[in-house]
Amino acid sequence: MVSDEELEKPYRIIIQNDDVTPMDFVVVVLRLFFDLDFDRAFQVMMKAHRHGRAHVTTLPYEEAKERVYAAHSAAREASYPLTFYLEPDE
Repeated sequence: MVSDEELEKPYRIIIQNDDVTPMDFVVVVLRLFFDLDFDRAFQVMMKAHRHGRAHVTTLPYEEAKERVYAAHSAAREASYPLTFYLEPDE
């Protein structure tokens, strides 16, 4: 169980590159679920594409977890393996 203190700590949302999910779909997900503008979403997508992963945004744990779940659900519904994960913001 995550403590109330842990819920308030900031967590980094990281996108993991894959070779299946189309780039335009990634940009749409970043805009829709993480509130990035088009230019920022495109930059994040390209960084993940080139380097294997990229920082999307930093949010309190519970909000970060909810947004990642929603993004994963949309990707799975579209049959894409798009993956995000959380890491504590040190």
